[in-house]
Amino acid sequence: MKHWLLSTLVLAVSGCGLVEDPSPSSLVSTDQFQATAMDFGPREEMPGATLYAAHCAQCHDGSVAKAPHFSWLEMMSPHTLLRSLRQGIMQPQAAHLSQQQQQQIVEYVTRASATTLSDPKLPWCAESTFDITQAPAQVGWGHDTNRHTSLDQGGFSREQAAELKLKWSFAFPGALRARSQPAVGWGAVYTGSQDGTVYAFDLDSGCVQWTFQAAAEVRTGIVLTQQDPPLALFGDILAKFYAVNALTGELVWQRRVDDHPSATLTGTAALHDGRVYIPVSSLEVIPAADPNYACCTFRGSVLALDAMTGAEVWRHYTIAQAPRKVGETSHSTARLAPSGAPVWSSPTIDVERNLLYVGTGENYSSPADGNSDAIIAISLSTGERVWQTQSTAGDAWNVACMMTDNPNCPAERGPDFDHGSSILLVPIANGQAEVLAAGHKNGTVFVLDPDQAGAVLWSERVGRGSIQGGVHFGMSAANGVVYVPINDMNDTRNGDFLDPQLARPGVASIDLDERAVLWQHVQSNTCGDLRPFCDPGISAPLTSSPGVVFAGHLDGFVGAYDTSDGAIIWAYDTTTEHKGTNGVIGQGGSMSGAGPTVASGHLIINSGYGLYFHEPGNLMLVFAPDD
Repeated sequence: MKHWLLSTLVLAVSGCGLVEDPSPSSLVSTDQFQATAMDFGPREEMPGATLYAAHCAQCHDGSVAKAPHFSWLEMMSPHTLLRSLRQGIMQPQAAHLSQQQQQQIVEYVTRASATTLSDPKLPWCAESTFDITQAPAQVGWGHDTNRHTSLDQGGFSREQAAELKLKWSFAFPGALRARSQPAVGWGAVYTGSQDGTVYAFDLDSGCVQWTFQAAAEVRTGIVLTQQDPPLALFGDILAKFYAVNALTGELVWQRRVDDHPSATLTGTAALHDGRVYIPVSSLEVIPAADPNYACCTFRGSVLALDAMTGAEVWRHYTIAQAPRKVGETSHSTARLAPSGAPVWSSPTIDVERNLLYVGTGENYSSPADGNSDAIIAISLSTGERVWQTQSTAGDAWNVACMMTDNPNCPAERGPDFDHGSSILLVPIANGQAEVLAAGHKNGTVFVLDPDQAGAVLWSERVGRGSIQGGVHFGMSAANGVVYVPINDMNDTRNGDFLDPQLARPGVASIDLDERAVLWQHVQSNTCGDLRPFCDPGISAPLTSSPGVVFAGHLDGFVGAYDTSDGAIIWAYDTTTEHKGTNGVIGQGGSMSGAGPTVASGHLIINSGYGLYFHEPGNLMLVFAPDD
C-alpha cells in the first residue's frame, strides 16, 4: 500500500479539514519543522516504510472498520502512537516487534522523532481550587452557536478590552497545533491538545488541576454540564467521544460514535435537556486519492446520546440512503454513491421549534445529491428530518481531483464548498421573530426563514470565496447583527492564484433588520516573503461581547474590533516566544478551528494551526484587563 499523498503533493484544500501538509508534529517554528522534515529524507526510503507495509497497512488502508485510516495516523503525535504500540490497544499486535522497529514505524507514519515516552513536567496545583459556586455560563459552542457573551458572563467591558494584558500562557509539549475551544467553569479553564491530553487549569494561576488522556488529538471544544456530577464532554479525531468528571478528570463513559475508518469528530457537540448531539465528519476524501480505493462509503451524521450514560437515543444520517455500487472506474475499482455530506460544525438547538440545525459539506462521489452543501433541520425528539435547504447544488469533490486523470475524481470536480460554520438562530425586529444565518465557503451569508421550511429570505456576499476561502468555522451574532469572519487566500494551495484585488480577508458586520453591510474591515497583509504559510484572513470563529468582537487571525494576531465601526481597539501578536507555566518555550501561529473564549473576566485563546499550509504553534494564552 503506497501512502504517498501527504508527503509528495503540495495540497491544501477544504477549510473544514482535508489534507495535512508534510510537516512533523513535534516542532513549532516553521523553519524548524521544514528542516526536520527534510532530515528524514523521502518517506518511502525510511526504515519504517517496509515495516509498516508488512505489519500495519492491511488494517489501516481503509478496508477494516474501526481501524483508523493512515491519513489519521499521520496526524497523531509520535508520543500517542508509541503509547498505543507499547502500552495501549495495539500492544498485542506490536508485541513481536522490537522497540526500535516500533519507533521506526511511528517515525515513518508521523515524520517526526519518536525517541521517548517520557511525560512532560506539569505545574500541578498544590491543592484543588475548583469553586462549585462558579458554574459555567451556558453560552458558546455546546450551548449557543451565536458565540456572544454578556457583560455579566464575560466579566469585562469594551473599554477594558482595550487594556488586556497577558496573564499566563501554557505551551503544549511537542505540538504544532492547538485547536480545541477552551471552556471556563468552576474557576477552571478546560481545553484539549494535539497529543490527546485534556487539561483542567486553574483560571487564575495556570496550574494544572487534572489531565485526561484521550486516544488521539482532541479538536473539539470542551462542553461543560451543570448536572451532578458535572461533566466535561469532548471528542477526538478517531471518532471517540468522552464524558469525564469535570472536577476530578475521571472517565464516566466513552464510545466510538462511527465505525468508518475515516470518521472523525471536529465540530463541538451540542448539549440540551440531558442529551448531547454529536456531529460526525470524515477525511475519506484523502484515501480517495488512491485510484485503487473504492470511493466512497462515508456519510455524515448527527448522533444523539444520553449525556449521563452515553446511551444512543437516535442517529440521523445526512444522506438517508447507504452507499451502493453505481459503476466502476477505469482501474476496475468500484464507484459507490451517494457519499459524503459530512458535518463539521457544532449543531444549533432551537428549543421553541424543537429542532436541531446543521450544515453539511460536499459529496465525495458522483452523482452529487441534494444533501451536500445544505442546511438541515432535524427533530430533537425523534431524529427525523423536518426540512432541508441546499445552497450549492452539484458539489462533489475529493482529493483525486487535484491530480491529472485520477478516475476517483467525481465528474462535478467540486467546487468543494461547505457549510463548516455553525448555523445561527438570531432574533430580529423587522417583521419576523427569528431568522437563521448560515455562512458558506463561497463568501456568502444566507438568511433563512425557520418557519417556512428554511426558505432563503436573502443573502449577502462579503468574501470572494474559494476552496479555502469565505466563511470557515464560525460567525457571531448579537442584537440583530451578524459578525462574519472572512478567509480570502490569494494562493489557495491547490494550484489556483486568485485576483488579490477581489480579496476581502477580515471581518464584516451585517444588520439583519436592514439587510445591509454595516462595515467591513479588510485586514492588510503584513506577512512578508519570509512567512510562506502566513495569511491575513480569519478562518477561526469569532466571539462577541457588548461593544467588541474578538478574532484570531491566520497571521497569528488576535484582535478586538469595535462593533460600531470595525476599528481595531486592541491586538496581540501570538507568534513571539512565550515561556509557559510548564517551563516550556512555545510560540503561537495561525489560528483556526477554535476561536476566543470570553468568560469570568478573561480572554482565552489557543494559537497554532500547523495544517493545510498555515503556521504552526503550541500556545494557550490567557488575558485579563490591566489592573
